[in-house]
Amino acid sequence: MTPVSPSLDDRLDEAAAAQDPRAAVSFVLREAYDAARARAERKLDAGLKGREVARLYAAAADEMLAALWRVATQTLFPVSAVESERLSLVAVGGYGRGVLAPFSDLDLLFLRPAKATPRGESVVEFVLYVLWDLGVKVGPSVRSVEECLSLSRTDMTVRTTLLEARPLAGDQRLAELMIGRFRDMVSKSDPRPFIAAKLEERAVRHEKVGSTRYKVEPNVKDGKGGLRDLNTLYWIARSLAPESRLGATVMDELFTPRERRTSDEAFDFLWRVRIHLHLIAGRAEEKLTFDMQPEVARRMGWRGRGDEPAVERFMRRYFLVARDVGALTRAMSAKLEARHQKTAQGLSRLMTPFRPARRKLEIDGFWIDQGRLSVEGPEVFAADPVKLLTLFTAADKQDLDLHPDAFSAVTRSLSLVTPRLRRDPAASRAFLDVLAHGQRPYRVLTIMNETGLLGRFLPEWGRIVGQTQFNMYHAYTVDEHTLQAIGVINDIARGKLTTDHPMASEIVHLISDMEALMLGMLLHDVGKGGERGQLEDGAIAARRACERLGVDPRRIELVVWLVRSHLALSDYAQKRDLSDPATIRAFAELVGDPERLRMLLVLTVADIRAVGPGVWNGWKGQLMRTLYNRVAALFRGEDVAREDPLSVHPALVERARRTGAAAEAAPVSPVEGLPVQATEISIAAADRPGLFADLAQTMAALGADVTDARVATEDGVVLDVFRVQDGAGLPYGQAEPRRLKTLVEALEKAARGEGRIGQAPQPAGNARKAAFEVRPVVMVDHHASELATVVEVSCADRPGLLADLSRVFNDEGLSIRSAHVASYGERAVDSFYVVDRKGRKLTSEQRIAELRTALEVVLDSRAPAPAGRKVRSARASARDVSELGRRARKPVSPGEQAR
Repeated sequence: MTPVSPSLDDRLDEAAAAQDPRAAVSFVLREAYDAARARAERKLDAGLKGREVARLYAAAADEMLAALWRVATQTLFPVSAVESERLSLVAVGGYGRGVLAPFSDLDLLFLRPAKATPRGESVVEFVLYVLWDLGVKVGPSVRSVEECLSLSRTDMTVRTTLLEARPLAGDQRLAELMIGRFRDMVSKSDPRPFIAAKLEERAVRHEKVGSTRYKVEPNVKDGKGGLRDLNTLYWIARSLAPESRLGATVMDELFTPRERRTSDEAFDFLWRVRIHLHLIAGRAEEKLTFDMQPEVARRMGWRGRGDEPAVERFMRRYFLVARDVGALTRAMSAKLEARHQKTAQGLSRLMTPFRPARRKLEIDGFWIDQGRLSVEGPEVFAADPVKLLTLFTAADKQDLDLHPDAFSAVTRSLSLVTPRLRRDPAASRAFLDVLAHGQRPYRVLTIMNETGLLGRFLPEWGRIVGQTQFNMYHAYTVDEHTLQAIGVINDIARGKLTTDHPMASEIVHLISDMEALMLGMLLHDVGKGGERGQLEDGAIAARRACERLGVDPRRIELVVWLVRSHLALSDYAQKRDLSDPATIRAFAELVGDPERLRMLLVLTVADIRAVGPGVWNGWKGQLMRTLYNRVAALFRGEDVAREDPLSVHPALVERARRTGAAAEAAPVSPVEGLPVQATEISIAAADRPGLFADLAQTMAALGADVTDARVATEDGVVLDVFRVQDGAGLPYGQAEPRRLKTLVEALEKAARGEGRIGQAPQPAGNARKAAFEVRPVVMVDHHASELATVVEVSCADRPGLLADLSRVFNDEGLSIRSAHVASYGERAVDSFYVVDRKGRKLTSEQRIAELRTALEVVLDSRAPAPAGRKVRSARASARDVSELGRRARKPVSPGEQAR
């Protein structure tokens, strides 16, 4: 006969009799708790819905706590018949709702009838110590019934946690007494202060983690469009019907069946993502960082399709869910306000001054409700679908947000957007008025995008909604980045950015066709992910969209050119020698006339600024102004002779002629209203083979990270200008000035060929960088310069990369006449103007092939992961890294096709 295994209670009773009962009980519970959690994880892997898995984790905690409570209250500290000894364990907060992520806190209420007793304190202490021994994070509170009720009247955080109170163990009657009295109190209370507190709390939370829901490393729990936003809706519903489980009664009243389905799907998706995050990290990780995204995508069953990798498809789904959560929030707000409109001036606007309740507009069916634009209902759009667009024109002219009723009416009317409406001149005119002539196009187009109307009216746009690019350069989704860029152009035109962008703010008023500029900005990225490449597919899509909108043919050609060329100014400015007349002539030939030059400058400034915080800086602004001014001078018929690159540092060059080498350093002065981001180091020295390599190696050995570099040679003297940061991303020497002094002295010695140069330190493991597979690319261009061959390389950025590359050129018998270093998140893109030892361009195909092979050995490296951690990687998106190779009239080799 098979022996019967002892039950958990039997094992715990045995453990309680041990010499160290706490350790023994912890050992038994850990084994049982881990087994229950493992069962939940297997269910997750088997495809169980996210919320159901979260309930399994909560059930595992319930079982563990019930057993722990029994052994504490019945075996170790037996219960007394005295009334004051009554004690109850209650789950509150998220745990009270019956859902948990693997490493979520357990919010527990130790409930007593009145004052604390020695026995009660002993029970609480033992339970907490065991939970801490198990590695469980606990959010404990010890209160009486009266304390719970008193605090919940004024403290909305306490009220929130008690809304979801659920008895776990102990005195059931005591727990039910508190819960019953609490719910009775809530049902008789004015719900508006609680709702206002929740909405304010949400606003503060969004401000803390990011006000847009389209940041490419979102916080799944607290971010905009995340689980906490959904929970807020349920807390509000529960406050209106505290007796209803999970506020179901109110939710059924406030949401349509379709909205309930959307809510359920969003909950399931977000819970699955969150649970996977916890399991991968082994802790309560809530941020979906780059190093987590590929593995979460894999675990959730996503696969790549065409040129779109699995991680980007997964993240696009995430952002579409986040958008749905925003729509649910608006829908619920509308219903709540309708419910309480006689006593509240809009539940989300409780603290605002009184506004007239309703005021009709001239457009039939539109009216202003509590300072927001609303409509009589979806039937307004059914009668005249053009009003879907004119609604947003009116919102812009009146400077109003949409009322949630209007928002919902638009979303329910998207089926009215037919091919006929897309070609309707009145609809097109309304759309272009908002885009090119609106007061606040970013805000209005963002709302249009949130409703789904923008992607439905403009199918080319619909393909980039929620689209991400798996790289560290872009901070937002493609659609959010584009909308922000449109907002930047509008701010420039309205004089709000004169300090940041003085040239763009001046020339924007010389642009004669703002509609073409804004259409170019709107459509500049719609080709991302296309088979022909971003620029070509973007140009095709832009032409199609403009023709459908009824845009004038000449204007269409201008828009198409802007889309096809929107990377040109940035590429030429950052990756080519601006002192070389060939660069200026080539760019002028590409642009064609001053109007296009002006447009391209404004578009490029907005495009880069909208990539993310800190991407735009004074160095880039200086380079673009230089290119603009030189090309503009050429258009005016002025000479574009080669500039003396040494003229910017005459004293330094003179000192170098006397002593053989000279170096100086200074913080980069704040330019265009931006903070100092790097230290600028200038070195002048007599030219010699290997000079640049020695300088780069010296900086790498001393921990200086080169973010930008410019090298120029004239009359046997080389001027190198580097911008460097320390390992923390701060200007080199800012934290430790002595390091900067040491670096300057070392660079002077290296320039003279004196002393021994150390090796660059090995980079520390970085999980976020290790997540990216950056494909190395080598491009060789004979046509960019009349005097040198241009070699452009692209690969994973790392300390010492510049030194290794320059050493390869030296070993191959090449001299660097000019160098241009740029970084795009995890990727470095460096351009070198090189000649052989006799000062000639490269012409031998064999020699070019040997150079390419040598460079690829250096380029083929990947950032290491932290010790002991395995990071799943994915191909980094490089769709908008240098397009200059595509523009080369006769590229030597198709290396860039590797991208």
